[in-house]
Amino acid sequence: MISITDPIQPALAHVRRILFEPFSARKWFVMGFSAFLANLAGGGSFNFNGNPFDRPAHGAMPDFSPVTEWISSHLPLVIALGVVLFILILALVVVFLWLGSRGEFMFLDNVAQDRAEIVEPWTRLRDLGNRLFRFRLLLLLATLALLIICGGLGVLIALPDIHARAFGTSAITALATAGGLLVLGFLVIGIIGLLLRGFVVPIMYRRNLDTSAAWAVLLRDLLPGNAWRFVGFFVMTFLLWIPAFLLILLGCCLTCCVAILPYLSSVAFLPIFVFFRCYSLGFLEQFGEEWRIIETPRAQS
Repeated sequence: MISITDPIQPALAHVRRILFEPFSARKWFVMGFSAFLANLAGGGSFNFNGNPFDRPAHGAMPDFSPVTEWISSHLPLVIALGVVLFILILALVVVFLWLGSRGEFMFLDNVAQDRAEIVEPWTRLRDLGNRLFRFRLLLLLATLALLIICGGLGVLIALPDIHARAFGTSAITALATAGGLLVLGFLVIGIIGLLLRGFVVPIMYRRNLDTSAAWAVLLRDLLPGNAWRFVGFFVMTFLLWIPAFLLILLGCCLTCCVAILPYLSSVAFLPIFVFFRCYSLGFLEQFGEEWRIIETPRAQS
């Protein structure tokens, strides 16, 4: 029987064993670095941007007319700068994807083997990381294509209202059509991302498979007859993130936001990242002994 709650207690026990029995500051900082790399591709740094108090007073709206006039008179330059900025941001995202894909397996390996290593798993798991990177790059390109297609479709549908400088039926239809397709597309991409990190990556690691073969194993051997259990797993993951987020918020307050800085957040909240990695691995191992990835020491008699 596949359960969404049974893996919780073993995951907590793994966190205690890996990080506190015994406690080692070096282990936290090294393993935290692998968690930091893993989170580069899928989020996980806790940065709060913006100052809610830095707003103009009521009725004192800033005058943007000089800016719009300058943009109008230098439109080719603005377009060129925008293209260059987009390329630089895209290149940075690609680098993060590459580092995060390699770090994903490094962190998984450290958790599974109960150790803190960087150099050795970085080299040994290079091929798996590159395979994951290629898939994530295709997913990124698919996301960009979705944005372009939905944006272009919305503009085409709303063209009559754009020419008329009005917000009418065409504009409403464009928002409903393009917005609906965009939401649906993001939902599909989000599900793919959740399954990829939660289960495809462990399958690749366990069987040394490329991404497409690991997806085939998931769709052929694990998902049939268990789709709702996977849905329950992600619902439970969301619910478990609520107290985890409260702990992160508390840590942020106690450390004057130092604990949410990049890398330091991965070290300070390492038990949370280890727990959720162990929780998905514990859920996976319910499908059979062949899916046991976490190495646990045998009890001595």
